[in-house]
Amino acid sequence: MERSVKRLMEDREKRCEENLGKYIEQLSDESTPYRLRAAEALGGCGDERAVEPLIAALSDRENEVRWFAAQGLGKLRDPRAVEPLLPLVADPHRWVRRGAAWALGELGDSRAVEPILPLLADRKKDVRAVAAEALGKLRDSRATAPLFAALESEEEPEVRTAIRRALREITGEAVV
Repeated sequence: MERSVKRLMEDREKRCEENLGKYIEQLSDESTPYRLRAAEALGGCGDERAVEPLIAALSDRENEVRWFAAQGLGKLRDPRAVEPLLPLVADPHRWVRRGAAWALGELGDSRAVEPILPLLADRKKDVRAVAAEALGKLRDSRATAPLFAALESEEEPEVRTAIRRALREITGEAVV
């Protein structure tokens, strides 16, 4: 069984390598589904050559493409993505804000703390939860007081759980 898993992974890597240029080209295609698929595939390939094209896709006219591009950059964990992702935490579209916060958490750069903090008060609970998770991953003490304040006012159980986890990541202590 291990051998078949290894073979599948090797096949996947080979397909990614073979299709990298096609995916990059498809990010400029007129067809939104092609651009979506390309952004998703590039993020999953783990190839640093996908970083710059995905950064360019953060400006796509379609919210979903920007979301997949942000997610892909988070998966690639390349520091070049931090600066282009920062403004997206204020995007009008919730999925873009959510994707940017998640990606910035994955990147682990402390410059993201201040831009993510306002998302703790976002009108969408999924954005608030992802913002808390991202702050927990960043493990920066500047987020402690805002997370405690958010915990006091938060009514949604899943967001409260995300905030508690984030505080535990930052302080090392369980929060009740």
